[in-house]
Amino acid sequence: MYITNNYQIAEYAQNFGVDRIFIDLEYIGKKKRQGNLDTVISKHSLEDITTIRKVIDKSKLLVRINPIYKNSKEEINEVIERGTDIIMLPMFKTPKEVRLFISYVDKRVTTCLLLETPQALVRLDEILKIKGIDEIHIGLNDLHLGMGLDFMFELLSGGIIDYISEKIRLKGIRFGFGGIAKINSGMLPAELILSEHYRLGSEMVILSREFHGRANSLEELQQNIDLEYEIKKIKYYENELRLYSKKKLNENHIKVIQIVNSIININ
Repeated sequence: MYITNNYQIAEYAQNFGVDRIFIDLEYIGKKKRQGNLDTVISKHSLEDITTIRKVIDKSKLLVRINPIYKNSKEEINEVIERGTDIIMLPMFKTPKEVRLFISYVDKRVTTCLLLETPQALVRLDEILKIKGIDEIHIGLNDLHLGMGLDFMFELLSGGIIDYISEKIRLKGIRFGFGGIAKINSGMLPAELILSEHYRLGSEMVILSREFHGRANSLEELQQNIDLEYEIKKIKYYENELRLYSKKKLNENHIKVIQIVNSIININ
């Protein structure tokens, strides 16, 4: 998944094998949660959906809406009318919110839950009983903040993602988690994160801001990063991972635990 509201960058990215273009409409409560952190708070708009829809024909269009609020039904209807393929619901805490979301979408497009609150984690069994959930993405950033952890990948090293993913798999729901930096980069190497996706059966990951270079135009993006090359490196490594044994994947998991523990210095 590649987050952008620039139609030229979106068209460019899909040509190199990005499966989903991600438009982010969420703003309710976001600045309060993340305003003091080095995170990107997008300024995407409903009009961006219409613009991007016109230029992408290989990738799917995913739109993250706001958490459930008084105008959610109207927002969802407009997002669908403008041509989204997938709608993502963030920051839900209760089964009631999920049921409202599913009913508002009413089977018109693919539904994706962004599981990123401790409340949703505790109530996961009840949430998974709800019919109409097509996908779930586990949001490491907000979930680790909500749990008072120091590093988002503690959720991976501490077994929380194993716990969540097993429950989701048993329901036969497609899922993914977190984001990924470029190959050969990141505090926790991207190669090890990808290995964890394969170990757990994840099918989705967000390409981090490293793949944007904070570019505001296609020309600037092309100056900052060779996107085609970076995506090819990911796909090449994915082909390697498909050949890994369960033992090899578990060995990589142990490396993840060791690196994360060294980063947060809990021992």
